[in-house]
Amino acid sequence: MKLHFGLPWTKARAWLDTGKVFVNGNCRTAHDHKVSQGDRIELRMGTPKRGPRPDLAPETIIFFDKQIVIANKPAGVMTVPHPQSDETDTFDREVLGYLRHQDPDTELNKASLGVVHRIDKETSGLLVFTRTFRAKQHLSDQFRQHTIERKYLAIVHGDMKEQTIRNRLLRDTGDGIRGAAPKDKANQAGEELGRRAVTHVEVVERLSGATLVACRIETGRTHQIRIHLSEAGHPIIGEKVYIRAYKEPIIPANRVMLHAAELGFIHPRSGESVHWEQGLPQDFKIRLRKLRHAPNRESAAR
Repeated sequence: MKLHFGLPWTKARAWLDTGKVFVNGNCRTAHDHKVSQGDRIELRMGTPKRGPRPDLAPETIIFFDKQIVIANKPAGVMTVPHPQSDETDTFDREVLGYLRHQDPDTELNKASLGVVHRIDKETSGLLVFTRTFRAKQHLSDQFRQHTIERKYLAIVHGDMKEQTIRNRLLRDTGDGIRGAAPKDKANQAGEELGRRAVTHVEVVERLSGATLVACRIETGRTHQIRIHLSEAGHPIIGEKVYIRAYKEPIIPANRVMLHAAELGFIHPRSGESVHWEQGLPQDFKIRLRKLRHAPNRESAAR
């Protein structure tokens, strides 16, 4: 369709997203839909905007106004597109589709949502998107100043203790994955390596061979919690990357057991402090329940 009409990709994607592209009389919204010779492609500019994706549950959108959107991201979907991934059904686009259905006439829905933070594909929980440039600036400043309140729940291997983890994280520690920079090591300019990262860990519940912990983060580096917990000797259950140094029995899970449970900040329009909490998803609850009733570490690892 992009080539057929000579469109820039952003315009082609927008028309697909809003249900204006028809192939042989059928509305098509998938970006990877293949056409064949002889297919009839139509643009129906008067077509109403399509509703939300059927797999986006209404309770996914927790709150929205003219400045922000608070959403509960399920595990298994990327927050935003990634240049090294072919996935197109990312969470930001699903949320925007929902907003277009709920309020189809607003000018706010013509542009993409503002992204001020992300959570990993396998992580569930709270995210905030912005709907105006002013709101994005305001929240971006709060993230830079580390004044955003964020609490994550994680199930980790072993018997973990309460602690605060402070170090500097590198994109590559020499083995192709992220990790902590060596202490007191600097580059040729005398600057410390890596970026400062701080995670406060609290014990919520002792389990069989595992611990439910709450992590409050001052900084928001990529994979920060996963790296910090793993390097402290307690990788998250379901972890597949930052677990190579762990020698104890591994407790399986279908994904990383990490959930963004709380989110708070200063509202960009009202100036008031706002706060949301989100309960655990079903798969997290099931894994937690099994660990509560497992008699020992060996049975928990099965």
